[in-house]
Amino acid sequence: MAGPETGVLAARARALAVLRIRGAALGVALLPAAVAVVLLFGCATGRFGAAPGWGVACWTIGALAVLVLLLAALVAVVVARARPALSPSVPVAEKSAPDLYRLVRDLADRLDVPVPSAIALTPDCDSWLEDRTHPAHAALHRTPHPADGAGRPSGAPVLVIGSPFLWWMRVAELRALLAPVVAGTGPSAHPDIAAARRFIRGLDAAAAVPARPRGPLRTLPLRFTGRIARLLLRACRDHATLMERGVAAAASERARTVDYGLRIVAQEQVGLAYAGWDRLLTRVALPAWRMGRWPSRLDAGVVSALTELSRRDRLAEGFASRLGERPACDLLEEPGTFDRAASLLAARLFHGGPAEAGPDWSPVGWHQYPQEVVDRKWRLEAARLHRVLDDLPVAPPPDAPAPGAATPSLSYARTAARTPAAGAPLDARPAGRASAPGATPPGPTLARVLDRLAHDDRTGDLVAARLGAEVEREECAERAAAARSTGRGGSVSDAAAGVAWGDGLAEGGLPLFPLRPPRTARELLADHVTAMVCCAAVDTAGAAPGLDWLDGPALLVDGARRSDLGSPVLSLVDDGDAEPLRGWLTTVGVRPEKPVRLG
Repeated sequence: MAGPETGVLAARARALAVLRIRGAALGVALLPAAVAVVLLFGCATGRFGAAPGWGVACWTIGALAVLVLLLAALVAVVVARARPALSPSVPVAEKSAPDLYRLVRDLADRLDVPVPSAIALTPDCDSWLEDRTHPAHAALHRTPHPADGAGRPSGAPVLVIGSPFLWWMRVAELRALLAPVVAGTGPSAHPDIAAARRFIRGLDAAAAVPARPRGPLRTLPLRFTGRIARLLLRACRDHATLMERGVAAAASERARTVDYGLRIVAQEQVGLAYAGWDRLLTRVALPAWRMGRWPSRLDAGVVSALTELSRRDRLAEGFASRLGERPACDLLEEPGTFDRAASLLAARLFHGGPAEAGPDWSPVGWHQYPQEVVDRKWRLEAARLHRVLDDLPVAPPPDAPAPGAATPSLSYARTAARTPAAGAPLDARPAGRASAPGATPPGPTLARVLDRLAHDDRTGDLVAARLGAEVEREECAERAAAARSTGRGGSVSDAAAGVAWGDGLAEGGLPLFPLRPPRTARELLADHVTAMVCCAAVDTAGAAPGLDWLDGPALLVDGARRSDLGSPVLSLVDDGDAEPLRGWLTTVGVRPEKPVRLG
């Protein structure tokens, strides 16, 4: 097989270049010591004569050699002890997925490559091989030894599989998709390539050590080792990149003999799975995470999302017809258990939730999602909107900027909230402050929201600013709670749940991969007005909360989703024009003057 061997030879040549850089660094560290030995030998034997300068040179070079050796030893110790980054994943024991292990072994035998030492799942649409031979990592993934049944670490890499693939792909598609990945264990076993990879991973881990919180006495030497590690990494960068390209080319060429035609279909499914997975996380999971709930069957949900995408998008026609074939998740003994573990890990990675369920962080099933997430989300946002309206006067203070000026700042919004307008009615002043005896703020009605946002040009800016400040405060509190629950590099509950974490990832704080940037103040206002409209529709027009697999929370009227609410809400928020929204309310049968139940 000339193709794979050519790729391996190219990768080996680059690996040798990396190892030569390692040897050159070692030579530079030993050079002062070699010069010192020559000088000491010359002075001791009298070959340099009796000049006093040779003695001074011997002592100077000797001291320099000792210093360089100490620094080199420091760098070597830090590189050796630094723990390489470990991708967070859910380990899969062979007894929990014998069919999946059998599929991978058959692939390895057919490709004539070493079998991966273990299998793990990751909540992402990707698959790769990960070397976990570091002593700190080997304990997390051990393969049973056939002789004594004890767990022993293996030198082969771990196969990490994207969990959405198992639920969406069929068994034959997964086999074709994993073929080039498993084929990569062949080049990984080459001694030169393995040594080069260990060297680069050690440098990468050592470069990250100074960023971790340390005592003042350790900061300076660790900064020095970090700088040396980064210097060596820059020298190895191009060679390492070309080495990995050679390994990938060799693995792909070797895998051409296994289900090549089916691999094209599998790659199409990868793109579709990624699109559906992204929509499911950002539109469906994220609203639940922000409320302290985490959907416990995300991987099962991606099947529903992708089936819905196949129905809507003509480019995906025919993909749903595959669902009659055996899904790859059948290769697991208990798919629901792994789905739950991967779902919790996804919440930690993309949102920063705690490591385990609790009173403020509980799982939610898809049948509970409309009532426990969608309805609750709408009512909490409607309550927040009314709190802000209660704290704002009807009209801005006399010294407010004229219409057309710059958008009021947050400090102006707070000043306006503390200063009732002169001549404003008592029920429009801030709640709980100077008000007439017996006066109460207006009830939580949609009509009140429409009147306030439509009749005052600057109320929308004030409300948006206050909403942004309040939401930012709540999100900061959530991030602080997540940081406290995370600790350093994971917690004891992570190990108990079978989730593998690495020092190089979790220490930077969670979430590791935020899903979307913060919303603007205008977007927040539009979301809150939409929530208030939905609450009024549920309470006065017989509507119901629902779940759209691609768009998230949805309003159901007569059992059908109403997707035409966005434009009327934007007309009110952006232009202060409430007529389009009033017309929509009349069409649906919503009574805006009726009070609604808040969260």
